[in-house]
Amino acid sequence: MNERHEEIASALPAELDALPQLVGFRLRGIEMTRLETFIDAAFAFAITMLVIAAQQIPDDIETLLAAFKNVPAFVASVIVLGIFWRGHWLWSRRYGLEDGISIFISWAMIVTILIYMYPLKAIFGSMWFLLNSGRVGHTLGAHSESQMRSLFAVFALGFTAIALEVVLLNLRAWQLRKPLRLNTRERAITPYEVTGWSIPVGVGIISFVLALTLPREQIAWSGWVYFSMVILVPLHSAYRRRRTEQKKAELRSKT
Repeated sequence: MNERHEEIASALPAELDALPQLVGFRLRGIEMTRLETFIDAAFAFAITMLVIAAQQIPDDIETLLAAFKNVPAFVASVIVLGIFWRGHWLWSRRYGLEDGISIFISWAMIVTILIYMYPLKAIFGSMWFLLNSGRVGHTLGAHSESQMRSLFAVFALGFTAIALEVVLLNLRAWQLRKPLRLNTRERAITPYEVTGWSIPVGVGIISFVLALTLPREQIAWSGWVYFSMVILVPLHSAYRRRRTEQKKAELRSKT
């Protein structure tokens, strides 16, 4: 164990089993770190920038009603940001890491989020405008094929980057499994977090490729492909539960 690993191990309490648990995972980061606080502030700022009246408070009925057309895009954007926020929150609670590599990845996530929020709202606004024949959301206006490809490609890059950063954080925790003193259950859960977050990484890469290769009339599929996660993520969770039950059965049979 090197010096940095010894520092991480020394920060843990002697009795890890006395820590609060979440679904059987001992919460080493139950106290908020400065890193987690800063991440929370970045997410809060991003959500503030996405509010339904982005420019100013509406001062007449027409402007107010027009602002409410952005509500669906705002809600959808917040849901996506909330999913990523929970991924970092859960990682922080489980491992409580604040080493140099974890800080670097988290800062990279902050930068990505603050850039990503603009194409995020634009894509969702355009999606709702298309689905409701202009009643809600907003159109992106006249745009060329290259501009459409660029927007979907930038969205895909941002989405992929944030998901990849969560993957890297969990990989870092797996790398430090010995100084963190992960037990058998925790060592089983951590790789599943890596594979689970690899799903949006893969979907984002597919979306990026589609944005660059599909004909103009089919570019929208670069956006619709994200809805495949509605199926893929539950399938991964079901596989995870089945494997966990199988391992429990194997352990019972050995004893």
